[in-house]
Amino acid sequence: MAGQVRPGQPATATLAAYPGETFSGRVTAVLPQAQVESRTLQVRIELPNRGGRLRPGMFANVQLTSTARPAILVPTEAIIRTGKRNLVMLALPGGRYQPAEVQIGQSARDKTEILAGLSEGERIVASGQFLIDSEASLSGVQARPIGGGMTVATPAVAPKSAAGLAESTGRIESLGADGVTISHQPVPAIGWPAMTMTFRVEQPALLKGIKKGDRVRFAFDQPAAGPTLRRLSKEASQ
Repeated sequence: MAGQVRPGQPATATLAAYPGETFSGRVTAVLPQAQVESRTLQVRIELPNRGGRLRPGMFANVQLTSTARPAILVPTEAIIRTGKRNLVMLALPGGRYQPAEVQIGQSARDKTEILAGLSEGERIVASGQFLIDSEASLSGVQARPIGGGMTVATPAVAPKSAAGLAESTGRIESLGADGVTISHQPVPAIGWPAMTMTFRVEQPALLKGIKKGDRVRFAFDQPAAGPTLRRLSKEASQ
């Protein structure tokens, strides 16, 4: 935000001492010295002071007006920060997903600006359903580079089960009314990297004898309601 403040920029101030009133002015200077403790810059604003109503020591809330420009905004929690790059998870046809590298801009409230790497109309995973912890979690799944367009790499295909289900192995993180959360290995049949996510359970009998911490093998499909477990069993090594 500090880099966008310019001398001459319009400013509007409100004061608790004068409820319902606004004072319009402009930025006259952006001081060069940053405050070390707060890492902020000081801005000098000139406001009309008819009748001397504004006095030294008063506190005001100031809103700066900048020129609007088009931007792509995504939920901040949709951005996966690996430490080396910033990614979002693209939602592709057929229930597939692919990471895409993005360049991020400013963040405000719960939204973050995307400067490059996404196009208007592309769909991404916008919630915390996917929890990818590190760059290593994305090994074997090619991320779309910035400027890579709509081309999507085809992942190495692993066979699906006879029933058309995708299969993987993982560890039970939690069991609850909303489903079963599993930290699982990649699912190359549908292009999923290793991640932690929650699966729906329509058959409670699947959970018999299953507890938190168990290593399991499972199979699922993806109806409209979301990924749903169809088979679940403890791994033979347990």
